[in-house]
Amino acid sequence: MDIRELITDIILTIVMVISTVVLVMRFWQDLILAVAATFMMLSLGGLIISLGMKIISLEQNVINRERTMRVNLEEMATTMNAKYDNTVAHMEDIVDGLSRRMYR
Repeated sequence: MDIRELITDIILTIVMVISTVVLVMRFWQDLILAVAATFMMLSLGGLIISLGMKIISLEQNVINRERTMRVNLEEMATTMNAKYDNTVAHMEDIVDGLSRRMYR
């Protein structure tokens, strides 16, 4: 995961924290309340960023599993085609052998 992918979330978290501090200091003029509100907004922003990272991780896992399943299905199709071709060739040999016996 690259930091460039999270830059918007980080910027929005910083804006959220700054606006919370300004609001609390403006309305109640209490430093303890402002610090508590700041920590609350930091934790909320961190939670949002953490959830975003987990969602991106889950998307990558789904993409990887889909790719693996696609490769396995292609291999299975190739194997089934080879078995089908072998069976058809064997059946043709049997039919040829039976038709030779009938014409003798």
